[in-house]
Amino acid sequence: MKKGLILFLLLSFVLRVDAQWLNSDVYDKPLKEVLQQVERQYGVQLIYEEKNVKGRMVKSAPWRFYDDAEVTLDNILRPLDMRWTAKGPGVYEIKKWEYYRKPAEEGEKHLKRLLGLYPTREAFEARKARIRSHILATLGLDSLKRCDLAPIRSNLRKYDGYMVENIALEILPGVWVSGSLYMPARVKGRIPVMLSPHGHFYNKVDNSIPDERGRYRPDQQIRCAMLAKMGCAAFSYDMWAWGESALAFNLKDHRSDLGIIMQTWQSIRILDYLCAQPWVDTTRVGVTGASGGGTQTMVIAALDDRITLSVPVVMMSSHFFGGCPCESGLPIHILPDELMTNNAELGAMAAPRPQLVISDGHDWTSTVPEIEYPYLQRVYKLYDARNRVQNVHLAAEHHDYGPGKRRAMYDFVAREFGLRTEGLRQADGSYREETVTIEHAPQMYVFGPEQRLPDHAVKGSKALRQLLVDYRIDR
Repeated sequence: MKKGLILFLLLSFVLRVDAQWLNSDVYDKPLKEVLQQVERQYGVQLIYEEKNVKGRMVKSAPWRFYDDAEVTLDNILRPLDMRWTAKGPGVYEIKKWEYYRKPAEEGEKHLKRLLGLYPTREAFEARKARIRSHILATLGLDSLKRCDLAPIRSNLRKYDGYMVENIALEILPGVWVSGSLYMPARVKGRIPVMLSPHGHFYNKVDNSIPDERGRYRPDQQIRCAMLAKMGCAAFSYDMWAWGESALAFNLKDHRSDLGIIMQTWQSIRILDYLCAQPWVDTTRVGVTGASGGGTQTMVIAALDDRITLSVPVVMMSSHFFGGCPCESGLPIHILPDELMTNNAELGAMAAPRPQLVISDGHDWTSTVPEIEYPYLQRVYKLYDARNRVQNVHLAAEHHDYGPGKRRAMYDFVAREFGLRTEGLRQADGSYREETVTIEHAPQMYVFGPEQRLPDHAVKGSKALRQLLVDYRIDR
């Protein structure tokens, strides 16, 4: 009996030990603990947010340590969909992996491969046609019907040298895009027009103006008003599910696949409206926006030849695709069985039409002078139009559409569209933007202070998805 008990205890011990050695879970460690060990072992500094490492485990952690710190970080982070970025000698920033962001070196390699696809203008035109067809089909816009835009107009205001009117266009039955149309105080003959999409910017100016965003932002108002003072109409409009579009759709839906579908369709339908106006010179139709508005600028210029000039601001990149699905959704950049495209190639599709790329030194456009701009020049050279693409790089500036960027845009549009700037500039060449009247958001509401849509309005993403299926040419 006693011998049997001893044998049983010995066997149990052996089995437990054996199971422990066979179970790889014994090597699993919390990510934060592993990162602290990396710092000690390699003498490096790791920067990360607690929320990004909390609760994460590294499987077989001790076995992921190699002789090299960077290889070790790769081994640890990649299975967790995380990445590192060198911020200086021995300093690394740890973040979640983002599908829409690649190292700048990868973007440069991508552009070199793309250039190899089109040694001639004809080859580039064929590539452009394929990309256009792919994007329109992917978004489902190649067979979407056009309804009567039935403009709703409200609240005409007159200011110093310009006027503003609120306009909503019915881009699909029961679906509107709201905007503000800025016009010169006096219109004689046909004048140029600029589309002005906005990005995902928030702003708090001072205590007298509430925290406003989108087309209600002061800087958005300033650039449109100054263009109107120069003799150019400007149409500033909501991103989908922002502004008055949020009366029908939830803001969270903006970050779905519907975002890029609806925003592209909005721009197309706004072009339909503006190009049909008797006062619009259809040979001078431009577009400019920053950040997410810069993406919209590049996409509509790539898809629609009615755009004759484009100014994408702080967005042109070969290695950053846009952090919102409304920019990189569905995805439009992945071509089946072909080399994928990127935002620099979308920008190149504007060739040979005039284009100004504005970049800065503190976001993903910091590489434009060395990587993206030379690529654009190579493509424009295929059309003998290398001087029609330009870059203004503001190395000390950040991610915005601030005064320096607006000045560059004004100069470019004035030169290309033949606009007047007399009386609108200071002695140092800066523009007298202080003459613009900054409005509160309610003044720009098309649907008035009660914010009530017409009774036949389509509401909710589910109803919109069904409409996109039903309202097609083949139905």
